[in-house]
Amino acid sequence: MWYCLSGNEKYGPFSIEEASLFIQSHPDCLVWREGMPEWVPANKFSILTNHYENLPAEESYFDPEFDFTIFGDDMQFVEITLPPETSVIAEPGAMVYKETGIELEALFGSGRKQSIFGKIFGAGKRVLSGESAFLSAFVNILDIPLKVAFSAPYPGKIIPVSLSGIGSELICQKDSFLCAQMGTEVGIYFQKKIMTALFGGAGFIMQRLSGNGVVFIHAGGTIREITLQEGESLQIDIGCLVAFQPSVSFNIRGVGSIKSQIFGGSGLFFADMIGPGKVWIQSLPFSRLAQRFAEQIHPRKK
Repeated sequence: MWYCLSGNEKYGPFSIEEASLFIQSHPDCLVWREGMPEWVPANKFSILTNHYENLPAEESYFDPEFDFTIFGDDMQFVEITLPPETSVIAEPGAMVYKETGIELEALFGSGRKQSIFGKIFGAGKRVLSGESAFLSAFVNILDIPLKVAFSAPYPGKIIPVSLSGIGSELICQKDSFLCAQMGTEVGIYFQKKIMTALFGGAGFIMQRLSGNGVVFIHAGGTIREITLQEGESLQIDIGCLVAFQPSVSFNIRGVGSIKSQIFGGSGLFFADMIGPGKVWIQSLPFSRLAQRFAEQIHPRKK
C-alpha cells in the first residue's frame, strides 16, 4: 500500500491504481510505502506515473517491482531498471545503452526456457515470421539495480502492455515487438481464415506474445487503445492495426464499390475487428511513411 504527502497532509493507504489517480492531480506530491526509509518524489516511480495514457487506472496490472520509464515524444525509448539477477529480452539491435554489470546474451528460440528441440522449433517459427532466429537477453549479474534502455527503429510510440492484465496473450504485427520481461514467449500467430490471411496485410503470420510479464511494442505516429464490447465492430485501415487481444475476431471486408476501391485511396480492404476485447491502432504505419519517402526520392513522371 502507498501513502501520498501533499503539502502537510498525508493521504492513503492507496493501491497502485488509487495512488496513480491521486498523483495525476497532485504531481508534486511525495510517496512512501513500508520498507522505504523516507518520503520520495512521486516522479521517481515510473510504475505510479507512466501508466499507458489510454488505460484506465482500475484496469492497470503492472507489477510494482518492474520499474520502467519511457522517454521522448515521437522518438521514444524505454529505460528499464533490472533488480539483481533479473533479465529482459529484446529484438536484436534494439538496445540504446546499458550500465556496466548487465551482460548481453544471444538467446536462441522464442524467449522461454525450453529443451533444445523446443528452442529449434521456436527459432524456426521466428524465422518463418521474417524475424531473426535469436533474441537478445540482458542479464543483471551484480547485486545492485542496473538500467538498460531500448528504442524503436522508426518514429512513433512505445506501448507498455501487462500480459497478466489482458489474458496473458497479445497478437500484434510481426515487426512491432520491442522488448519484454524474461519469461515472455515471442511466437507466431497463423490466420485461420484464408481470405484474411491472403488480404489482411500481414499475410498468414503475425506475432503472438504470451506470458505474465510486461511487454513493449512500438508503432508509428499516435497510438490509441480501443475497447470493443461484445459484438461491437470497428473497421480499420489494415496498415493502422497494431495489436489486438485473441478474443477479438479479425476479418477483412471490402472497401465498397469498384470506384471506391480504385480511387478511394484506402486500398481494397478494411480490417474488420469484432469484440469483445482491446485493439491498438496507429496513425502512421511505417509502410505509409516509407511510401511517402519513396515518392519524394523517385517522383512519378507526369
